[in-house]
Parts: sequence; structure tokens; C-alpha cells
Amino acid sequence: MLRKKTNGVARRPQRTTLLSEAANATVDRRAFLRGSGLAIGGLAAIAATGGAVKPASAAAGAVSGNVETIKSVCTHCSVGCSVVAEVSNGVWTGQEPGWDSPFNLGAHCAKGASVREHAHGERRLKYPMKKEGGEWKRISWEQAINEIGDGMTSIREESGPDSVYWLGSAKHNNEQAYLFRKFAAYWGTNNVDHQARICHSTTVAGVANTWGYGAMTNSYNDIHNSKAIFMIGSNAAEAHPISLLHILKAKEENNAPVIVCDPRFTRTAAHADEYVRFRPGTDVALVWGILYHIFENGWEDKEFIRTRVWGMDQIRDEVAKWTPEEVERVTGTPGEQLRRVAKTLANNRPGTVIWCMGGTQHTNGNNNTRAYCVLQLALGNMGTSGGGTNIFRGHDNVQGATDLGVLSHTLPGYYGLSNGAWGHWARVWGEDPEWLAGQFGSITGADGKEKSLQNLTGIPVSRWIDGILEEKDNMDQNDNVRAMVLWGHAPNSQTRQVEMKTAMEKLDMLVVVDPYPTVSAVLHDRTDGVYLLPACTQFETRGSVTASNRSLQWRDKVVDPLFESKTDHEIIGLFAKKFGFADRFFRNIEMEDEVTPNVESVTREFNSGLWTIGYTGQSPERIKLHMANQHTFDRTTLKAVGGPADGDYYGLPWPCWGTADMKHPGTPNLYDMSKSVADGGLTFRARFGVERDGDNLLAEGVYSKDSEIKDGYPEFTMQMLMDLGWDGDLTADERAAIDAVAGPKTNWKTDLSGGIQRVAIKHGCAPFGNAKARAVVWTFPDPVPTHREPLYTPRRDLVADYPTYEDRKFYRLPTMYASIQKNDFSKDYPIILTSGRLVEYEGGGDETRSNPWLAELQQDMFVEIHPRDANNLGVRDGSQVWVEGPEGGKVKVMAMVTERVGEGVAFMPFHFGGHFQGQDLRAKYPEGADPYVLGESCNTAQTYGYDSVTQMQETKSTLCKIMPA
Repeated sequence: MLRKKTNGVARRPQRTTLLSEAANATVDRRAFLRGSGLAIGGLAAIAATGGAVKPASAAAGAVSGNVETIKSVCTHCSVGCSVVAEVSNGVWTGQEPGWDSPFNLGAHCAKGASVREHAHGERRLKYPMKKEGGEWKRISWEQAINEIGDGMTSIREESGPDSVYWLGSAKHNNEQAYLFRKFAAYWGTNNVDHQARICHSTTVAGVANTWGYGAMTNSYNDIHNSKAIFMIGSNAAEAHPISLLHILKAKEENNAPVIVCDPRFTRTAAHADEYVRFRPGTDVALVWGILYHIFENGWEDKEFIRTRVWGMDQIRDEVAKWTPEEVERVTGTPGEQLRRVAKTLANNRPGTVIWCMGGTQHTNGNNNTRAYCVLQLALGNMGTSGGGTNIFRGHDNVQGATDLGVLSHTLPGYYGLSNGAWGHWARVWGEDPEWLAGQFGSITGADGKEKSLQNLTGIPVSRWIDGILEEKDNMDQNDNVRAMVLWGHAPNSQTRQVEMKTAMEKLDMLVVVDPYPTVSAVLHDRTDGVYLLPACTQFETRGSVTASNRSLQWRDKVVDPLFESKTDHEIIGLFAKKFGFADRFFRNIEMEDEVTPNVESVTREFNSGLWTIGYTGQSPERIKLHMANQHTFDRTTLKAVGGPADGDYYGLPWPCWGTADMKHPGTPNLYDMSKSVADGGLTFRARFGVERDGDNLLAEGVYSKDSEIKDGYPEFTMQMLMDLGWDGDLTADERAAIDAVAGPKTNWKTDLSGGIQRVAIKHGCAPFGNAKARAVVWTFPDPVPTHREPLYTPRRDLVADYPTYEDRKFYRLPTMYASIQKNDFSKDYPIILTSGRLVEYEGGGDETRSNPWLAELQQDMFVEIHPRDANNLGVRDGSQVWVEGPEGGKVKVMAMVTERVGEGVAFMPFHFGGHFQGQDLRAKYPEGADPYVLGESCNTAQTYGYDSVTQMQETKSTLCKIMPA
């Protein structure tokens, strides 16, 4: 009998009814491997006694005949591990990890080792359904599209296009993500977003506004070269397990000290040479406490700062306030320990900084991410192998979906929403800009003038609840959200579940497009107006996906769509046809049939427009070539050594400049001037002008290898080429394309020929210029990263010194800060509540809790409580408790009494759903589509709180009280 892992205490088995039936069967080794789809050695830690789960009938088939191997990419985290599927007679019968992959090197975590189950899982949504009279009824695709389309058209006519919210997914491949954002544009709304908003939006904003691009600067593999590894708010051992291969390689071979800063002693912290515990929500104070010692002792890289950084003097002024005594008062971390950390980082360069959602999900998350960047700038660890900011993204294609613009504040490629941005994409799409503008609604501004909503940021996913519930007179759109499309999204991954339930019930229509029903199907008490549309998994289609390090990989289709599921791009085509714009939408894209676009043709369309971030050189053919020749790429540098991709970096990490014909190799490490731009080198981006308050913002006397301009320079335009006398290098076709855009005013981002980029690189220059990184972001609420107490803080003594922001409106909605923080909740809710990941599950958990191999490993939702707190509350290990938040939401969960958390801190994982405030919702799922494991969502007890720049939700620092159940 399998027993649940705990903090060292064996417990009685805790089985769900569904699992207990399977547990009674005995399984030999061959049956185990066949049932799990694993190769020998995979998932060795799982007891074979619980695995006799019958395959879904639609996937059943004898394993006979020839076995075909098909290469794909894991659909869980952002490492990008290769999966080699074994297919017989169209049935996925087994799998191996990709031994040739430079990312996973023949390894899998528990989730990756069991991905076959997603494509064969019994708990899949099998056909379209609608809720009618309180019952789930099977319907046809034709009926579903017609009813949904007619309902949305009616809402549009009554309330405008912004009353339908299109919530996309980090689980879409790049082609589907691109089509999804384009679809929202053709529908006429910026009310479109996806999971990046609630995982790394503060990273993207903070990092992009520091040095130009908002992405991981180096790679998992480049960590092999690190001499020190500083991790903050990252539990990589559970969230990105295969990344530990690369981290531990540096630890063992380089003797690189690993420093882990986290309020909780995680599995990652167990690998640390130095574990730093600090109070949740005090990251800026902690980092400034480290920088205090670096500046005090002169350990900063003065020459790097002089030549490549602007604003460090203002940082020094702020850091000087953070004496060891003040840092300890705010964070709880001893000053002497931070001096030791500072000295370790100074003595072991280059070092890398790694962070994840522990640092991003705060009301001042943008301050946290910029503080991490400033630390690296001060140490001179940027633009070098072994250094950089290695930002571990969450979902498998959250990087790609972000790059492709599934966001409420920008079009694909981070072009923004200005008229110029819309003009660029209208040219790419071959669309009439006036027709496109006419699809959008408008509002009357405070000045009495009409403003098009085409140029106004939409409601972010973190606030769609308020798009429904807020008084419409308080919103910057004409009416509330009335129809919600959750397309590959787990709503239990969002805070304020009690209000979410109310919002779902107020909608005219709720549409879920997903391989699984998700919590969206059961959280509410609706009796009608809910549609469930079965989408394929990514193993039933093909397309590109972008790993955290910016490398693109290609998934080949493993099996045909199961049951009645359809690919996401076909479903988009069905809706485009229903709304009458399919011909315009697909005008430049080859079609497989009337509604299904050719995937490779979609890749080529976004190749033709994504000049800002260099998604232009990765043609389908080049990406596929890399996948077929993974064995030729060096495991550390990622550079191909011979073979058909000789000289390329694996996956052509963006920016891959120019057209595919230019054969740019990709950029493995951003801002590395030791290489020529043509060979993957780069400068800091000249994104913020050339001068500020009389100070030069361009680089001082430094430049990338082979640059013909031996100093800093602005971004390239046609006029700049003319001034330099380099315009003669343009071909006639390139010149004609440039003249067709804006003549001399055309820049490297809007030139559809790629000529400006090609010529700049020919002369050794970066198309986006050569500037200084800016340590001070004058366009943000806090130009210098500043510590601010969380809205729900237990430290009332610090509120006066470090207050939050004043309430304000942005992203169309009023947003509260000071009006919440002024209330003292800490007496009734004395324990800090934080949340995070488990190795067994992913995201909202619907897929992974529906996987019997993973469900067997973690069957209970729980809360970690420190022994002192548990004893004071009368709580025993393994007992049931209520965890209640200050906004009234509460969850009933199992107590895990452990010293992983510090005194006064509680932790819950966020992967569970299907219970709500003590109520089991299993009966509300469509028959046979309920996950094996259900549990309370920690976000039912989580509270209001949003980042001051991006509206990121705050999940890492709120308050709660815990009571025996």
C-alpha cells in the first residue's frame, strides 16, 4: 500500500475512492510500464501497486506492428524537455526522455515521465457539452459554435465587443497563441490575456525597462559556467526539477556556492550552501541589504557601471538607508548573514541570479525584479557567460505566448497598442487599418473627446472578476464583461475565489475550451449558459514552442485528436467563420481545409512581423532541423559543432535577427559584447532615448565585437543608415519595402524586409542600438525600487515608514492600495500566508490531478504550519483545519506540522481545486471527467492585491488564521 510522503512521519493511507479501486489490482513490471507509458527506469519512485488504470476507450489498441518514434516537447514547465513517443497503429504506447536533448539530457521529472497519460487520459473532456436545466448535455460542435456565436453577437450588439473577454493560454503553441491575439484584434477588443499576467508580468515589465528585453538573459545550460548561484523566490527542485541537472553541475564542477533566499525551507534550499530565510514581501529590503555590504566594501564593478549602467548613484543613495540593523528589522534576516552572502557573490564571479514567482507575485513585484537586476549590474555579472538573470518561466509556452502578444496591453512582439503598432500589424496582415479600427468600441474621455478602445490597455486576467462585478460607471469601457471565454486556463490559480464564484454566476455566458473541464465547470452554481468545448492536447497537433531560455523547439504530432476534440487553431477558425471574418483573417495563411490553417504557414506569418524580438529568423524548416539534430549541439554553449546546423545555437534563441535566409545563429546570452552580433553577441538596448537630465544614456566607449561604431549609438532607422552611408548596402527590394512603410523614418522594428537589421549587423552593430542599462526607471511609480509593506501586513509598526501606494485607476479599473492597508487585520489574522508549487502537479492541477500516476503521489491538499504555531493553536499533524483569509474566504485542509516554514508563516500549494469552503464539488463535474484528486484551492483564502505596474496578483504575502476543523 502506498503511503503518503510527509515530513518524516508515516501516516495512514489517504486514498480517494477512484484510486482505491485501482490499488487493489496487482501489476507486474511489464504491465506497469505499458500502463504508464514509461521506459525502463522512468518514475521508479512510484509504487507499481496503484497503477492498474484502464486506458480510455478511444485510445485503446493492441500494441502490434511497427513502432514509430515521434519527438515532442513536455507540456508542463518551461525547461523544454524532449519527449520521444512510441506509437503503434496510431496509439501512443510508450515514451522515452529525449537523450539527445541538450535541455533534459535523457532525464524526466515525475510530470514529464507521465505526459502520455494526458493524451490517453480517461478523465478528458470527450465531446462538446452545455449545461441546461442544471444538467450536462452532449451537443455537436456545430450546435456549440452556433449557440455561442449567436450569444456573443447579441452581447456585442448590446454592449460592445469589450463585453466578451478572451482569456488565452500558455499551453497554446506559438502559432495558436499568435492566432489567438490576432483573433481578439479582429473581434475588436484588448480584453485578452493569459497566465503570464499572474506569473511573470512583473518580470517582463521590470527587466525590459532595465535593459531592453523582458526575458531570461542566459540559459539553463549556461549555468554550467556560473561561479555562484543566487536563487530568490524559486523552488526549482519542485517547479523546474530538470533545471537542477544544470544547477548541480555548476555546484559540483565549479564548486559554485548555491545561495537560496526563501521564506520556506524548500527542496531547493536543501541543496544550498547558504539558506537565507526572510519575511515574505521584503525582497527589496533583502537585496538592498546585500548591496549595502557590496557598496560599503567597494566590491561593485566600477568600470562596468561607468560604461554600461545609468542611475546607479541614485541606487546608492537608497541602499545607504538599509543598514544591517534596518534590514533585520524589516526582513528578519541577520545583517551578518547578508554580509557573508555579499562577500560570497563578490568573490565568485560571474554569478547568476535565478528567480520565479516567489519574487514576482507581490503588489510591488516590479520593484523586486528590478532590484534583482540592479544587484547583477552592480556586480558586473550581466552580458557574460555564467552570469545574467536566469528567470525560470512557469508553463511550457508561457514565454512564447507572451512573446506572441496574448496580453491586454500589447500586440505580438511587445509593439504596444499605439497607432503605429496597429499600423505595423495591419501591414503584416494585409488588412485595412480603418476596418480594423472600426471593429473596436470607443469611450468618452475626461476631456470630453472620443477615445478608441483600440489604443487602451484591456482588463488583465488578474482582474476579469472585477470586469464583471465593478460598477460600469467606474470602468474605462462601455459595459461590464458579460461573456467569459476561458481557453486553456485554470481559474483556481487566481486569488479571490469567493468573488470569482459570484462573477461566474453573473455572466450571460461562460465558455470553457480545454482538454479537461477545469474548475470553471464546477465552482459556480449556474444551471445554464455554460459550454465546455474539448480542445486537443499539444501532443495531438504540431507547432513551435519557446522554452524559458528563448529557444524555439518543434513538436511533431504524436497521435490524431482523441474523442471529439479539436485543435485550438481549428476552433479559432470555426469562430472566425461564424463571426464572418475568416477570409480576411486567413488571407495570407495557407489552409488545410475551410477552417484549419496550416501550422507552418502561421509560423511564417509571425516570422514576417516580429522584428522587435527577432522571431523572424526561425523558419519552420530551421526549427525542425534543430530538433532532428539535437545530438550535434554542445551541452553547455548550445552551439552546433558540425552537422547541418553548424554554428547555430540550439533552438535559435531570440533575437534571431533578419530573415531565415540571413542564417543568424540566434542569441544564447543577451547583452554579451564578447561576440559579434552576427554570432549571437549583443549590447544593451537603446530603448529609453539617448539622454536624461543631461546625462548620456548610451554606452560609454564599449561595443560588441567587430562593431564599426566604437561607442554607444541609438537604434537604427533608415535615416541613420543614410547618415552613415550604409544605405547603399540595401537591395532594391529592401529599399522599396522601406519606402513603402515610412521612408527615412522607417526603423529596425517596422521594416518588413529585414534590410535595416541585415545592414546594421553586416557592420557589426545591434539593430536596437548600444545603450546603458537603466537602474532607475523614471516611468514607474517607484523609479528606484522601494520596499513597501504588503497590503495585508502583520507589521503595523512598519506601515508608516514603508506605506503602499495610493488607490488609483489603471488597466480600466479602480485599484485599491492604501484603503486596504490602513485597516489592521493582523490581530484577528496573525499568520502570514504564502503559496507555491509541488513537484507532482502543475498550474491549477486539472491535468496532473487527472493523471493516475501523479495523483497517486499527492492525494491531499494541506497547509504547512510551524510546530510552535500548531501547538499554540491546538493543531495536530494530519488533522483537518480551517484556514481563513481576512476577506472571508476559507478552506478546509490537512495540517502538516513542519519546520519548513518559520514561526508565524503558513504555506499552501496552489494546484488543488474541486472543493470549495468545505464542500466537495465532485458531483458537479460531467460524468467521468472529474480529476482523481480534488481539494480546496488555496486561492479561496487568498486576498486582493495587485502590482502597481502590471496588475500581477499578490499570492505570496497575505494573512490568515488557522483553526481546528
